[in-house]
Amino acid sequence: MPFDFTGHVHELMSDVAATCSELRHVDMTRVAVAFSQARQSRLDGVQAMIRPLRFPGGSRTQSGPRGTWAMPRVVVRGVEALYVIEFRLPRFLCLPFEERMATVVHEMYHVSPKFDGTLRRFDGGRPYHAGSRERYHALMLGIARAYLGRTQRPELHAFLRQGFNELRDAHGGVVGMRFRSLRPRRIG
Repeated sequence: MPFDFTGHVHELMSDVAATCSELRHVDMTRVAVAFSQARQSRLDGVQAMIRPLRFPGGSRTQSGPRGTWAMPRVVVRGVEALYVIEFRLPRFLCLPFEERMATVVHEMYHVSPKFDGTLRRFDGGRPYHAGSRERYHALMLGIARAYLGRTQRPELHAFLRQGFNELRDAHGGVVGMRFRSLRPRRIG
């Protein structure tokens, strides 16, 4: 059986949300986990990203001077998702283990505390990374380390200790959920 990367990450994230008080607002039944292919496996570049599926205020549609726009509707296992968290493979699996865990936490931390399909915002010039990417990353690494020390289910993150090629070779392939386009579309 091919390794279900997105299924395993989803289960891991569910445990992270249940274990870490900073992330308990994240209801993983309403978060889809996906992957996309990174053209190169070098470490520089995007490792993962979160895609909110609501406009500010929590609406699926937004009107403005250039028309009315709608966010895509994503339904997984009969439940409409409010967020999609996407990992870039194989690049994400080239990171050291702790950095992989910090990346998982990083994307989850972007979820608004209101859990309304929008992103958490901070005051200042960098509203999504609390003013400094370095400080934000240090906070995410701290939460990831705390999770690793508290989880009762360490088997859930064991796969993150393997690289892409190891997972592929051990399981005959790596599969998971993918989405074509998650951009808002003009409806009027």
